[in-house]
Amino acid sequence: MNQDKVKKVVLAYSGGLDTSIIIPWLKENFDNCEVIAVSGDVGQGTELDGLEEKALKTGASKLYIEDLNREFVEEYVFPTLKAGAVYEGDYLLGTSFARPVIAKRIVEIAKKEGADAICHGCTGKGNDQVRFELAIKAFAPEMKIIAPWRIWDIKSREEEIDYAEAHHIPLKINRETNYSKDKNLWHISHEGLDLEDPANEPQYNKPGFLELGVSPEQAPDHPTYVKISFEKGVPVAVDGVKMDGVSLIKKLNQLGGENGIGITDLVENRLVGMKSRGVYETPGGTILYKAHRVLETLCLDRDTQHYKELVAAKFAELVYFGQWYTPLREALSAFVDSTQQTVTGDVTLKLYKGNLINAGVTSPYSLYNEEIATFDEDHVYNQADSAGFINLFGLPIKVRAMRDQKQGK
Repeated sequence: MNQDKVKKVVLAYSGGLDTSIIIPWLKENFDNCEVIAVSGDVGQGTELDGLEEKALKTGASKLYIEDLNREFVEEYVFPTLKAGAVYEGDYLLGTSFARPVIAKRIVEIAKKEGADAICHGCTGKGNDQVRFELAIKAFAPEMKIIAPWRIWDIKSREEEIDYAEAHHIPLKINRETNYSKDKNLWHISHEGLDLEDPANEPQYNKPGFLELGVSPEQAPDHPTYVKISFEKGVPVAVDGVKMDGVSLIKKLNQLGGENGIGITDLVENRLVGMKSRGVYETPGGTILYKAHRVLETLCLDRDTQHYKELVAAKFAELVYFGQWYTPLREALSAFVDSTQQTVTGDVTLKLYKGNLINAGVTSPYSLYNEEIATFDEDHVYNQADSAGFINLFGLPIKVRAMRDQKQGK
């Protein structure tokens, strides 16, 4: 990259360890270039407090704080929820689908500001570098991208702290509690330190470790019931109270967190090939995924439900790999939307010490027919019909067995 041609850089800025030191590093290494910081608000809460003062003091010319919460929920979270997409069976994609919406807004600001380059603080080992850069390529294919972790001399978070201290940059962490965290409206992730060894049990009951709730052991000794209403696959109300998506997730985060819901400890396969271990808190999201899945069992026919499970796995992979802005993801979303036209109804769940227990589901589009399914006497299903069905369904098995007998196998 020709550093002489980089006069103005837009930085994806969180105020965390990485991006805090990147501002002075950019100015040192790109001939005192102008640095414009952009923070996408996707529900980080108090992490945004004091961010402008910090960015300006460390060398940024200005800071944009963009409220992306509604767009994040309606255009990224809910489409993924409707797909039932879960990466490797456990990860509800909290970091993955936050990156495309942030990167898209950063590109818009970079174009508005006439920037020469966009910079991010993702490491060369992680998934986020891919997610950010694929989104940038989708909206600004000509834009230069600066990724300090791939070119600077700093090799560890310890050395990052050394750099910050040498440049008098205030940090909200210390060397003993230096977990790598990512927080948004949907979840919070914890990586690093003792979690790097999968043999170590996470310190769930250690004060300050869990941020969105409590461990199951610390949850109340009585259950909490919650009813979630869906319209065409989208959650619209909690306990009969209509809510916008942002408010609804916040409410379920509260209820789930209080009851120890949505704590996941997993080893996942990163896109770059290595395995990584992390602890995720996704209380509201876990409730929503469970409720949505329960409702679909009532409203989707068998073949659609089974095929949609295959689509969900691919959808999750696309989101995890940063391929949100691709024709395949859009096509899969179109399929998912067509399946959700009848996914309307109410699901009641019992929350108890980390467990989600189905406590009833209703829908005007229910395919469950009690008269047909009953074990009692009925007048709509002739049980004798099943004999002919089984004879035809099992014919290939029977023919193969007859051949084997004839051949003496």
